[in-house]
Amino acid sequence: MEELDEEDHEQNGEPLADLSEQNDDDSSSASSVSSTGTVIPTPSQKLFARPQGVARGKTLQPVPWTTYFERELYLESSELPGLRFHAYLTSPVGKGPLFVAHHGAGSSGLSFAVVSSEIRKRIPTAGILAMDCRGHGSTVSPEGPDLDLRLATLAGDLYLVIQSTKVQMGWPDLPPVILVGHSLGGAVVTELAHMGTLGPSLLAYAVLDIVEGSAMDALQSMQTYLSTRPGGFTSVETAIDWHVRSRTIRNSVSARTSVPALLRRDKTVDASRPWRWRTNLGTTQAFWEGWFAGLSKKFLEAKGGKLLLLAGTDRLDTELTIGQMQGKYALQLFADAGHFIHEDLPEQTAISLCDFYQRNDRSALVLPPKVSDLLRQGKKV
Repeated sequence: MEELDEEDHEQNGEPLADLSEQNDDDSSSASSVSSTGTVIPTPSQKLFARPQGVARGKTLQPVPWTTYFERELYLESSELPGLRFHAYLTSPVGKGPLFVAHHGAGSSGLSFAVVSSEIRKRIPTAGILAMDCRGHGSTVSPEGPDLDLRLATLAGDLYLVIQSTKVQMGWPDLPPVILVGHSLGGAVVTELAHMGTLGPSLLAYAVLDIVEGSAMDALQSMQTYLSTRPGGFTSVETAIDWHVRSRTIRNSVSARTSVPALLRRDKTVDASRPWRWRTNLGTTQAFWEGWFAGLSKKFLEAKGGKLLLLAGTDRLDTELTIGQMQGKYALQLFADAGHFIHEDLPEQTAISLCDFYQRNDRSALVLPPKVSDLLRQGKKV
């Protein structure tokens, strides 16, 4: 578990602040959503622009979110005053599926930006919803030191964002949902699947590079790891360079896309290195153990197709080993990836996720005719 979530600090920082012209919609829905907003990029924001390659000039120029997503959403709930969720969305087309992604601790929805475009290449009708959880990215959390990051809270937030997106977009029903979570996000999507609140809308869920046993072991050295990271950077480009050089993110296009969201500009601490981590992972220590305790059991028990993607040959605990031998879930290893599998190898990850969806797609099932129907048609059985 490469130290919980090293890149776990991707929060859409400055660029999104300039785009935050939301339109409040006080629709009287049966849901708890009190107001929502949507920002759709203008043509000048290069919605369909391709990220510049890094082979020629080794550029460190940030890639905007508009390269990968159709719009950003702002979602508020009357039940959670002071909390305003932010998410990125590309809508599904027709009866296409909706991949709902939850990032790891300290990260943001842009962690799934590049892989989302790879998914769309293979399933053009697919939609992707990638949220910033509370305390992360451009989601606005209530002021105060007591930020609630308990696992049940985060799973409830994810459910709220899914339902609020349905209301905001005017979908009569939820599309077929595939939950995808990286590290902490893997625990969150597993918790939501285990809760069963999505009902038949949930087709399957995929967990990226998190195993209960190794995660709990890694927590012992987490504070030591955090103390070795740079406290700040002179520029966003410097931060991108550090992530690539340290191999925290091994794909430079992914780093150029996601790293800017990990940072915020703050000259009050060190004017020479004003770009600071947006999320202070050290202050979340009280929640760490609760994120991963019981993960394996819930992963195996929850209804729906199950996929576990791991970097290298991570240790499977006893429950997962037995479950894998019994064929209870699909397992795939990516030996050439680091902790951020979906950022290091977005194409390969997308192939795995698309194949996973197609194996669990109920609309593709062709059921044999009922015997009673055949008899009514005068056919012999």
